Amino acid sequence: MGDAWGVVTAPPAEGLDEQAVRERVAGGLANSVPERVSRTVIQIVAANVLTPFNGLLGALLAVILVVGPIQDALFGGVLVANALVGIVQELRAKRTLDRLAVLTEPRARVVRSGVAREIDVRGIVLDDVLELRPGDQVPVDGMVLAGVGLELDESLLSGESDPVEKDVGDEVLSGSFVAAGAGRMRATRVGADAYARRVTVQARRFGLVRSELRDGVNRIIVWVAWAIVPTGTLLFATQLRSVGSPAEALRGAVAGTVAMVPEGLVLLTSIAFAVGVVRLGRRSVLVRELPAVEGLARVDVLCIDKTGTLTEGRLELDGVEPVGEAGDGAAAAEGLRALVAADPSPNATMRAVATALPPGQTAPAPEVVVPFSSARKWSAAAFEGLGAWVLGAPDVLQPTAGDDAAGAPTRARVAALASTGRRVLLLARAPAGLDGERLPSRLEPAALVVLRDRVREDAPRTLEYFAEQGVTVKVISGDHPEAVAAVAAEAGLRDPAGPVDARSLPEDPAALARMLAERSLFGRVTPRQKLAMVEALRAGGHTVAMTGDGVNDVLALREADLGIAMGSGSPATRAAARLVLLDGRFASLPAVVAEGRRVLSNIERTANLFVTKTVYAMLLALAVAVAGIAFPFLPRHLTLIGSLTIGIPSFFLALSLRAPRTRPGFVPRVLRFAAPAGVATAAGTLAAYAVARSSFGVPTPEARTTATLALCLLGLGVLVAIARPMDRLRWLLVAGMAAAYAVALLVPPFAAFFALALPGTSAWLAGLGVAAAAGVVGAIAVWRIAGAVGPGSGRG
Repeated sequence: MGDAWGVVTAPPAEGLDEQAVRERVAGGLANSVPERVSRTVIQIVAANVLTPFNGLLGALLAVILVVGPIQDALFGGVLVANALVGIVQELRAKRTLDRLAVLTEPRARVVRSGVAREIDVRGIVLDDVLELRPGDQVPVDGMVLAGVGLELDESLLSGESDPVEKDVGDEVLSGSFVAAGAGRMRATRVGADAYARRVTVQARRFGLVRSELRDGVNRIIVWVAWAIVPTGTLLFATQLRSVGSPAEALRGAVAGTVAMVPEGLVLLTSIAFAVGVVRLGRRSVLVRELPAVEGLARVDVLCIDKTGTLTEGRLELDGVEPVGEAGDGAAAAEGLRALVAADPSPNATMRAVATALPPGQTAPAPEVVVPFSSARKWSAAAFEGLGAWVLGAPDVLQPTAGDDAAGAPTRARVAALASTGRRVLLLARAPAGLDGERLPSRLEPAALVVLRDRVREDAPRTLEYFAEQGVTVKVISGDHPEAVAAVAAEAGLRDPAGPVDARSLPEDPAALARMLAERSLFGRVTPRQKLAMVEALRAGGHTVAMTGDGVNDVLALREADLGIAMGSGSPATRAAARLVLLDGRFASLPAVVAEGRRVLSNIERTANLFVTKTVYAMLLALAVAVAGIAFPFLPRHLTLIGSLTIGIPSFFLALSLRAPRTRPGFVPRVLRFAAPAGVATAAGTLAAYAVARSSFGVPTPEARTTATLALCLLGLGVLVAIARPMDRLRWLLVAGMAAAYAVALLVPPFAAFFALALPGTSAWLAGLGVAAAAGVVGAIAVWRIAGAVGPGSGRG
């Protein structure tokens, strides 16, 4: 740290030696509590095997294995296959998550034997000395040993958004992050004893965040679970009375109950999420929580920064222009050089200036240092012999840098430079010195420090994509409003009303929401204002994604529906985000959003299939129970039809690529489709069964075959309705399923295995005619009830 610490504090401690570190590790005093972004293998296996529906199906399988025949236990094979597929897909997602997580694991700078080094946070031991810099998230509890303008943001712990100044001896809590300044601390509590661990250990573990999709699927499952037991019991009682044989009654009851279970719904939801994670991982996107993928599908407002998002984030010094009466070029250069050297933790702007300044005299040690803060938007230092210097946003410093007449030329030059997209800072002398962290009451402008950054080549194309997809982009930056507008215009984003200076934003949430609805470009935004803007957008019913890379973005990232951090961002930013763009490319966002939409849209498709099956299975069971007739299917019949019209197609639909933005209302949309479709399917199937039995007097096996044929036809009709818009591959899928059923029906070995026997031509044609009529009525009902929100109607 050297002279950067000035005379404010005593020299920091030298830290532990290697022997002391080894002793603490051996004594269990290391920060070794594991962090996981994915579930363990045991958790994955248990989640896919130990489910209530698997338990129910397993019990029914045991019944069939006892009463026979073995062919009716075919659904057990489907049960095992589903579990295996789910386990394999989640393990793939786990490998992807774990591999990418290594690239973003938090690091810490510790001082040992007087030498600063970077280590994994799990390597920290009790009494270690840690260096703190802007953007660092504090990994353990400790006590401040030294600091220069050290300010910690503890909002993630306390909810209070104002940074807290920390002096020597003050306590530092893990989970807070450095908002400004720099310092050193000694670790006093590590591992499970650290404050953030005790408070948030459950919240930081891998888990499924609350989401409409998960809630909707769980709600459907609860409803089905409550209905299955009484319906299955009623079905068994009536079958026993109508067929007489307990074994036959059990087979009928098992067939009806198995068909009611939407066993693939949870499986395919997990698979769709897992495949989405793997696909995003291939694009260098780390998903910290699987259902965060769902948030991508619902985003309708994207808040972005200018620097590092629209621009490449590689600032370069474009020039230093003397201004005002104090504009002595040589003096300004020396003051700027000293000011840069005094910063203990220079940000990107300071590093760009330091790199470009020509060498000069060795800068003197600072007497006072005020590090840069996003809230203040200036930094300062005082030196013996050089005086006090302030560097910051011109429009923040100029109210104290001369009257209107004297400052007019400077303001005009700043506006001219900002209109070209340049970042402009004002260097000013403070004749009366510095007064802590308060802006000096009088400043003398000395020079304009001009920096440039290039707009990313892919930024216009990316913004065009979001416009096409109905996503509103808001540029929220701490830079000069005119610079924000110039860069946005170069990237293809314009606001006819011009940029907004955030210092004029209303504090009233309703008024702020109205302003955000009307305007798109905002400059001079503080961290607290970023948070308020995200809150106002969400309160207005928007689903908000927020990108960020700096410590000033952390609060807004946490509040947004989907926080997206750049891989090159600060540790605190990456820790606050649910998604991390490891390559830091703004152009990655369209693929990220498209993947989320694809996942959610495909899950909704498969949910329509499975819930339709549950509806018609329950209606068939209730109708048979009321009529007191033999159940029209054996378990193997429904396994065959379920696999061909739902199970196999749903895997393909779950991986479909088309997906527009999804709106809220998952459960109502599914029910508006599944209810009429299920009623029509049950009615058509039952009518075909009744026609075959009553009108043509065919034996029960042939009547069941007629019912199976009708159910296959209606099921494929439902599949076509859900898969719309149809293309060549989807027609091939439907044709393939129909051909597979034809093989089972017409090839003798398969027909014998599945107990299929076609009746006379008149009987099965009449049955199919009745089923087709029911299908037409059902299609009309679906169209009238589901309307524009039905499957394939534009939501993908």
